[in-house]
Amino acid sequence: MMEIIITNLEMFAAIMDKGGWAMWVLFFLNLLLCYGLGYRRITMSRGSVDDLRLMVSAHMIEGGKGKCKGILDYAIVDALKAASEARTIEKRPRKYIEDALWPYLRSIKRYSFLVMTIVILAPLIGLLGTVLGMIETFDALQTSAMFSQGASISGGISKALFTTELGLIVAVPGLIAGRSLDRLQRQLTLEFEQITDIISTKEASR
Repeated sequence: MMEIIITNLEMFAAIMDKGGWAMWVLFFLNLLLCYGLGYRRITMSRGSVDDLRLMVSAHMIEGGKGKCKGILDYAIVDALKAASEARTIEKRPRKYIEDALWPYLRSIKRYSFLVMTIVILAPLIGLLGTVLGMIETFDALQTSAMFSQGASISGGISKALFTTELGLIVAVPGLIAGRSLDRLQRQLTLEFEQITDIISTKEASR
């Protein structure tokens, strides 16, 4: 088992070395991208497909002790607690509810800048690696180091193109997933505002 792992690691290192240092940079950027996307997707899990008013009413009936399935449930519970605290101080709980929901607004925005930065940087680093690889190839041609084998020219060029390929592999899925998560972030932001309006209206009618 250990021999298989070592063999696979050696094959992986050999493939990465074909593109030079840019391949390793892109690999670590890809790890950061996956982490950022995964964190955002898990954090922004809505949890329930029920209507927002029904969710608020259910948690009010359960006294904020109901089962939480996703970020909206946790946000509603904290908003209800804030409204309850505000009830003992003043009759306008909106400010308290907004303060309670602020950590949720901050959490759904986390790593969005990182994701977009990696999506922009990955193709550029891939292109830089390609340019550096082409420069090395032509330098070798100039010194006649590669004339001994005709296939060496195309081999050197193919190695130079590995970084561009990996850069696009990192950027394109990251762009698609990032845009999808940004759309979900905007939806949740609107739903947090609706939670504030719903609970504030219910508190005002008491």
